[in-house]
Amino acid sequence: MQNKQVYIFLTDTGTLFTRMIKLYTKSTLNHASIAFDEELNEMYSFGRKNVRNPFIGGFVKEDIHTELFKEAKCAIYSCTVTEFEYYQLKRNIKKIELSERDYKYNLIGLLGVVLNIEIERKNAFFCSQFVATLLSNNGISLVDKPLSLVTPQDLSEAKQLKLIYEGDLDSYPAVKLREGNCTPHSYIDNTVNYLITKKSRTKATFLSAYHKVRAFM
Repeated sequence: MQNKQVYIFLTDTGTLFTRMIKLYTKSTLNHASIAFDEELNEMYSFGRKNVRNPFIGGFVKEDIHTELFKEAKCAIYSCTVTEFEYYQLKRNIKKIELSERDYKYNLIGLLGVVLNIEIERKNAFFCSQFVATLLSNNGISLVDKPLSLVTPQDLSEAKQLKLIYEGDLDSYPAVKLREGNCTPHSYIDNTVNYLITKKSRTKATFLSAYHKVRAFM
């Protein structure tokens, strides 16, 4: 059975919720999402349902082109899963979508994180709790702590995750290529940085090829 990849997307959206988490974690990236493609077309989390109203939250399918992610810094991690696990995760997402109104944002749970008190509510999650729970329910355990206390920082430290990009979201090569709105120089620059971030064993080869191509442009 062929393995597949899911992607954990960490960013700083600047919302009330992420600022609350930041008070506790002191980390710069305090919103977590899970995506099923490298281009982040199919990405889900728990957060704002309305960009302009921080108090209406719940399950959301996120769009990286909205105001919420404008000029965002991010870190993107890949997680290897089996083909069965991949489609099981997608089926579970579909179940949540079909009963979306039953799910709420776990704002009280965030207070529990700050106070280090487990607060679990039925069908209520904050972003990193949702990502960790979704994966755990499908046999993919990333952290050794109660799911109701998992922070985006905890996810970033999971050994099963591999960092593939860190920096400005609008410079992420997979997104730039899809949009077709970058110059040849900037695309090559971003792509090389992307490959280096992946800690490729052929880093020297990429750098050599990069400088040769750049010289002819």
